[in-house]
Order: sequence, then C-alpha cells, then structure tokens
Amino acid sequence: MELFAFLSFSCLMLHIADGDLDYTSLGRGMRLRGDFSIAGFFPLHYTTEPSGRLPDLVPCDDGKPNEHGFHLLQAMRFAVEEINNSSLLPGVKLGYQLYDSCSVSAGILASLDVLDQWSSSISGKDRNYNSSQRPVAVIGPDSSTKSFTPASLLGAYLIPQISYEASNDMLSNKFLYPSFFRTIPSDKNQVAAMIQLLVRFNWTWIALIGSDNTYGLEGMQSLSLQVPDHGICIAYQGVIPTYRDDTVQVMRNIVESILRTKVNTIVVFSSKSKLSRFFPFVIEQKVTEKVWIGTEDWSSSSLISEIPGIHTIGTVIGVSVKYTDMPGFVEFEQKAFEASVQRSDRRNVTTIPTNACLQSTDLRSLARMNFPLEKYDITSSFNVYKAVYAVAYALHQALQCDSGACRGGRVYPWELLSWLKQVQFSTGNTSVYFDENGNPPTGYDIICWIWRGREWSLREAGSFSPDPITLTVNADQIEWYHTGDSEVPQSICSPPCQPGHRKLLTGQHGCCFDCLACPAATFLNKSDPTKCQECPPEQWAPESSEQCLNRTILLLDWGNPLSIALLLFLACCLLMTSSSAIILLLSLNTPVAKSAGGRTCLLMLAALTVAAMSSLCHFGKPSPLACILRQPLFMFSFTVFLACITVRSLQVVCIFKFASRLPPAYDKWAKKHGPELTILIVSATILPISALRMALNPPQPSQDLDFYRDSIVLECSNTLSPGSVLELCYLALLSILCFSFSYMGKDLPANYNEAKCVTFSLMVFMISWISFFTLYFNSRGPFTMAAYVCAVLVSVLASFGGYFLPKIYIIVLKPHMNTTAHFQNCIQMYTMSKQ
Repeated sequence: MELFAFLSFSCLMLHIADGDLDYTSLGRGMRLRGDFSIAGFFPLHYTTEPSGRLPDLVPCDDGKPNEHGFHLLQAMRFAVEEINNSSLLPGVKLGYQLYDSCSVSAGILASLDVLDQWSSSISGKDRNYNSSQRPVAVIGPDSSTKSFTPASLLGAYLIPQISYEASNDMLSNKFLYPSFFRTIPSDKNQVAAMIQLLVRFNWTWIALIGSDNTYGLEGMQSLSLQVPDHGICIAYQGVIPTYRDDTVQVMRNIVESILRTKVNTIVVFSSKSKLSRFFPFVIEQKVTEKVWIGTEDWSSSSLISEIPGIHTIGTVIGVSVKYTDMPGFVEFEQKAFEASVQRSDRRNVTTIPTNACLQSTDLRSLARMNFPLEKYDITSSFNVYKAVYAVAYALHQALQCDSGACRGGRVYPWELLSWLKQVQFSTGNTSVYFDENGNPPTGYDIICWIWRGREWSLREAGSFSPDPITLTVNADQIEWYHTGDSEVPQSICSPPCQPGHRKLLTGQHGCCFDCLACPAATFLNKSDPTKCQECPPEQWAPESSEQCLNRTILLLDWGNPLSIALLLFLACCLLMTSSSAIILLLSLNTPVAKSAGGRTCLLMLAALTVAAMSSLCHFGKPSPLACILRQPLFMFSFTVFLACITVRSLQVVCIFKFASRLPPAYDKWAKKHGPELTILIVSATILPISALRMALNPPQPSQDLDFYRDSIVLECSNTLSPGSVLELCYLALLSILCFSFSYMGKDLPANYNEAKCVTFSLMVFMISWISFFTLYFNSRGPFTMAAYVCAVLVSVLASFGGYFLPKIYIIVLKPHMNTTAHFQNCIQMYTMSKQ
C-alpha cells in the first residue's frame, strides 16, 4: 500500500482530448471543469496483468486500444453534456475526470488519486486547487476484479462508486463496500439465469469452466453450489489461467478433459479478455457441435466473435444486460470523430516529462479510429449513462433543486451517498433505483449467436427476470449447430427412466444411472427417484407404477345379481321346508309320517330351516354378530338334522335286523326315551366345541390383504381355525355314521328303505362342500362367497329332497300308499322273503 500511495502522489496521468477538456490539469486525467466533478474509470486499452507478485504498473499506451472502453468513456461525456444542457441541475455545471483503468494497478492508482485530492482538501495542503474539481463520485471500473480494491479504498472515505460492469455478488456486502453501487445486475441473478436455461432445455450433464480471476472463480463457485438442487451434474470443472508460455498446455488439457467427459453443454463463466486466449485452443482441437452458455461479459463481445474459426465451435447462448437505445449517442460519437480529424483549431499537448511514469492517452487519436458502435457497446454504455444520471439526481436532491434553482455550497461525497441510496427515476423506459445492497432491479436478455457464413450477429431469444425468477425463451429463435434441425441438443449422462423405473446410480454423479422397474405393490415417488416405496396396505400398484391405486373391495353385496339369485334360492328352500312341515303336521298320525319319525320330522325340518337361514350371515359387509353366527349356526343345525337321521336309521335297522337278537336292550332303550336322548347328546356334543372356539379365538370381521394384490377380501377371521376344523371333523364323522346306518337298511321294505335317498343326499352334501373348499383355496372373490352360500343351500335342499320329498310325495299324491294296510303288506312281504 505504501508503494501505491507513493505512486499516487508522484505519478499523474495526462490525457489529450478535444472540446472543453482542461489542458492545465496537472496530469489528473482527462478533465472537464465544472461546479461538481465526477471521476470515471474506463479501460481504454487491453493490457496483460503482470505475472510477478509486486503491483507493477504496465503502461496503458503499450496495449491494444479497447474500442469498447472508448465507447463507455464517450457515454459518460455524452451523459454529462446532456445533463448540463437540461434543467436537471439549473445553474450547476457538471465536470469530470476520466482515467484509463487498463489494469488493476491503473485502477488502484486512479482511486488513490481521487482520495489524494480529498485528503489535500481536508488537510488544507492544496490551497491552489479548486475544491469543486474534486470528484464527488466515481463511475467504474469495468470489471469485478478491478473493482474490489477501489471499492475498499473509496468506501473507507464514503465516496460513492457506481460500476457499470462489475457484477460479482461479493460487492453487495455493504460492510466491506459501504459506498459501492452498480447499474449492472449482480452475478447472483446471472447464475440464476444460467441455471434456469439449463433447466429449461434439460441439460443435466455439463462442464463448467471459468477464468482465473474473482469474476470467474466466484461465479463458478456459486453455480456449482446451486446446480445440484436442480438435478444438474457437473462432469468437469476447469479454471482458465492467464495466458503465458507455461499455461499453454494447461489450456489444452482443459479442452481434452471436456472432450473426455462427452458433455454437449459447457457453461463458461469468464471475462472476455481471459476467454479470448482460451478459445483458440478449442478451435485448434476441432471442438464442434457443442452448446456454450456464456456470461454477459463475453457472450455479446466482438472480442470473442472475431477470433478466427470461432463459428465452428457450435451454438452460443448467453445472458446479456437488457438492451435500451440511447437516442443521440451515435450522433455524439460521430461529432467526436469529425472533431478529431479537424486539426486546424486544435493544439498539440505533450506529456509532462516529470509524470512519465503514469499513463498518458491521446483521446483524439482514439476518436480518429472511428470504432464501430455495436449493440453490445450501447448496452454497456447505457449502464454508464444511468450511473451518471444517478449521481446527477442525487446532486439534484442534495442541492435542493426542486424549486427551479439549486442552492450554492459544497456537497461532500458522504453527503451525496445518503441521497444516492434514495434515487429513483426513469430514463429510456427503464426505472433506475438501487436496493439495500446497491444493486439495480434489472434482469437479462437471453441472446444467441447467428452466423451467416462468417458474418456474426446477435439475436434476442428470451428474457430473464430476477424478482420473481422468470425465464422466457423462444427456442425457435435459436439456431442449433446441426443446421436445419430444430431439435434441442441433449446433454445428459443417462437417458431419463421410464415412468415407474427407479434410478440405480452407477457412479458419483446423480445424473449417471441405470433404470430398474419398481416391483408390484410399490411405486416411484418423484421426490426420491432412487427408491421404490411400498404402497399402503389398503392400496396396490402394478409393476412400474408411479402411484398407488385403491384396492377393490370384495364382498357378496346385497345388490349383486348373484346375491339376488341366491336369495331367491333361499326363499325356495324356506318355502319347501315350511310347507313340508305344515303337511307333516297335518298328517302326523299317518303311517308315512310315523315311519319318517313323527314329531322328530318337525325338528329335522326346523334344523334345515335354520341351516338355510344361516346363509344370510354371508351377505354384505361382515359384522361381529354375523361372524359369530355364520359357522356355528349351520354346524349345530345340520348336526341336529344328521343326528335325527342317524337315530332314525338306527331304529329301523334295529327293528328289522337286531330286535330278535337284542329285544330287551332295544325295548328298554326305546321305552326310556333313548332316541330322544341320543339325538340330544349327539347334537349337544358340538356345542362345547363351538363355545370353546368362540371363547378362545372368536371370529371377527377382517380384511385379507395377502390373497390378492389388487383387492381386499372382506371376510371373517378364523374360517379354518383348529376349532372350526374340529367341528367339520365331527360333522363328517356324523355323516359317515348316518351313511353307514342308512346303507345297512338297503334291503328293508320299500316304505322303510331310505338308503338310496339318504346316501344320495349325503353324497351331494359332501361333494358340495369339497367343491367349495377347493374353490376357497384358489379364490376369495364374491363368487367364492356365493359358492359357500350355495353349498349351504344345496346341502339343505339335498337333505330335504333325499329324506322328506319322497314322503311328501306319497302324502300328497299317493294317499293310497299312506295306509296301515299298505305298510303291513310291505312288512309281510319282507318277512316272507327272509324265510
């Protein structure tokens, strides 16, 4: 810092210009005298930064003229002249001091020169110098790298500084840079615009390179931290070094690394001066058919577009500061050119020998070059124009010019700073103000390069707004590198997975993966594309699904056509049992009724009726009561029926076959109500089994979620529990006994021979339940539930048909066979046949 301070006090800058420039400025830059002065830092030459560690000062005049910087300087002169000819500052004339900030060192020296003027004023050392010539604000410099140190120096004295091209977001830190403002959007917005571009075209596999300066490094860091949140992977990052003989191979290596990653989209966050030395190596290695995303600093710059062979690299899309026309600016520059070629009324001025260590620029010689004014130059020049006007509007408020005349007196920079924070005005259909961080509210234009042969032009393809973040792009305006094809190039590591396929990462990047279908009963949640999530129990999903579906509820609904048919079947069964009971009750004293069992027949018909009624528990949504009654009700009622049949068959067999062998025993059993007690005991035996089952593990309404993957079976639990199996075994044993006793009477008289009918009914009973259980183990739908009801009703109907129907037939249609004589005749014939 001591070296800089020494240079600032010992070395002064002298510039030569035309018009109202002050030629006795003691070398303090190009100066226009006025009541208030503004300093302007502009890069009038391209220079190479020194490679040593010392802050060497490279002479600006040794570099190539910077036509863009010249236009920026002219924009400040144009704005000052326009303000002086307006009523914005009545009675007040603005002046300026213009410096060539061709390098970082030159910009620092210019800043120290401004501070030196104010320190001299405050200390009273420079009494011969007009205090009104001391700059109250600084416009510039042109880049973030050149702005950091001046912003710190000027901020220490609260001298307002408005940059027109320094976009690094670190400069928004008001603690470090309290007096820094800018008319170009912050890189924070530029990074957001570039990310939105990548998202818009689904470029998820990219390379990121940046220049080896604050602008490039900070931009790269900000972008690399944010892109993972948008599903974008950076396959390669590289830093473009300052061009030297020892960095040539480094640049070639960067290009080779980009080619190895096989990315099609490269984001370049670089200053144009650094990038201009890198692109020749891209062209050298014949890198073509790529999409290059550029920042505002280089995407619109002719310094890049004029590189030989640059048209072969592919498609260039960039962000650019929004374009606004500046009426009268072209004419102003033309007048400057015309004045520069008229030498008759101009004097020659030479550099003061004692100040030879500082920069000296002949502005007239630059004006004579008549640099073309491009759209990019006008865009940046408008930022300078707005910055000058912002200072003028702040002076307008500080000098209380609203009354039509400005008050006299001094305005110190720190006083102007508070007014500058409150500035708000419109120019060129653009609203100008600064937020709490000194940033403007403007967004960007999205531009693309258009080539016609080797003729280069820019085309606006969209726009970006930072608040709220909004990107609008017309892809039809972009000419992709594959000529004639409107299809957007892809830049992905792996193609997108089909719906319902999860990503199986194959490397360190989330963009490289294989795709695996999600199995059934799982789905792919878009919030986690790498994991298939299980569906809730009440839902299901087919293979490769992105959502779960509600399962179908399976039950035998009352309104189902099958249910209606079964209910009609039930009604028929009830009608037959009830009508048969009435017929038997009316014919209870007839031989047929007595041979059938007499009053026991009524118990058997009641049991069949209850068994048929138990089928009602299988319709509709299961309830706790229905689950408790459905199996025990049928088991007990059918046990009663089978017990009656078994005892009845035993009685007939004993009478005709064993009465002579065991007459006392049978008579005693018959007279002591043996048949009734036997029926009671046999029927009651199943009750403890059912009661114990209900007490230990009662059936409850349940949902079977495992049998079908897409359906829920509403049923009762414990359908095949050990208790229910024991009940079935007891019922089966009773059926076998019934069958055995009935079969033993196959040769009895016709009126007592029930073997065929009972055997048939028992066979139908067993077949129906075997069929049901076979179906039950393979299906659980409404049809299976209907099969259960059907098995119940078929069992009832078969039992009724096998035992009662022949008897009802005789009672109703064959009354002559329902006589005592007929029965005695049959018994006599059976006895004679046995003798």
